[in-house]
Amino acid sequence: MEYKKLESVQIKFRDLEEKINSLNKDNYKEFAKLSKEYSDLKPLVEKINIYFKLLTELNDLDDLLESEDSDLKIEAEKEKDDLNFKINKLNNEIKFLLIPKDESDEKNAIIEIRAGTGGEEAALFASDLFRMYVKFSELKKWKTEIMDISQTDHDGIKEVVINVSGNEVFGTLKFESGTHRVQRVPETESGGRIHTSAATVAVLPEATDVDVDILEKDLRIDIFRSSGPGGQSVNTTDSAVRITHVPTGTVAQCQDEKSQHKNKAKALTVLRSRIFEVERQKKEAERALNRKSQVGSGDRSERIRTYNFPQGRVTDHRISMTLYKLDQILNGEGLEEIINGLIADDNVKKLAE
Repeated sequence: MEYKKLESVQIKFRDLEEKINSLNKDNYKEFAKLSKEYSDLKPLVEKINIYFKLLTELNDLDDLLESEDSDLKIEAEKEKDDLNFKINKLNNEIKFLLIPKDESDEKNAIIEIRAGTGGEEAALFASDLFRMYVKFSELKKWKTEIMDISQTDHDGIKEVVINVSGNEVFGTLKFESGTHRVQRVPETESGGRIHTSAATVAVLPEATDVDVDILEKDLRIDIFRSSGPGGQSVNTTDSAVRITHVPTGTVAQCQDEKSQHKNKAKALTVLRSRIFEVERQKKEAERALNRKSQVGSGDRSERIRTYNFPQGRVTDHRISMTLYKLDQILNGEGLEEIINGLIADDNVKKLAE
């Protein structure tokens, strides 16, 4: 571990402490920003302080290790082994705490699920994924809200947009972005043949007006009548809203609420998040140029996972993880095991960097 780098973290922490103490308490925005930075850095600094203390204790053993008293020397060697074990353990913990955090990890998330190739079977699979994320969110004590949904006549979903709010939502779900593939025998298949279909998932950090400043003059807002499965009318009034951000061509719509005002607010949240994600991906792509792998870049065209129903198997192709617990995963309970594997793999890659 580089000594100077750890010392610079300690110095930064002390500087933050001084700034917070000398800050005018009326400056809430700056106070909140510095306090957040301070609390994020504190666990790392505490471990660095212990690390330096153990190194000092190790250096103090030198005289005892050269002692002519054999009992004292044996005791010192035992203590040296114990200290080296603690130092190596702390070394690894500090390395992980030094990994740069994605600033968006703490944000809420917008999940977009779309049926891909495979017709009605793909729409049914998109519906399965929708339920999986809702159930997983319930287990995590997160709140879910449908922003927009387009269903088929047979309980399938063509497209759904969900807002998920809670603690570390985006940081937990961001690796779900990509193409999810399903292999199963459709109920309508009399010959028992396995069909392969797909659905795409996009996970975006929910952006606020602080993250993305959208000017009213840059928006084109269209109002239309909501329609449900098979073209049936959901609302009898023109309350559905479609918003186009003219400079970027980004579009978002919402027809889930009966209130035009609520639909507009929801559509704006999705629009802002889509624009923010494009910028985030640009920055991520720039950083990824220095990495051998772009795992976690959120490339939606990449097939990331296969759900095989006949074998009850789920395979995540990015980390070669196969679990024979398809039912638990689709029920939300087994999904965390895959997500933890993806986060650990990403941390290892960042460490190697």
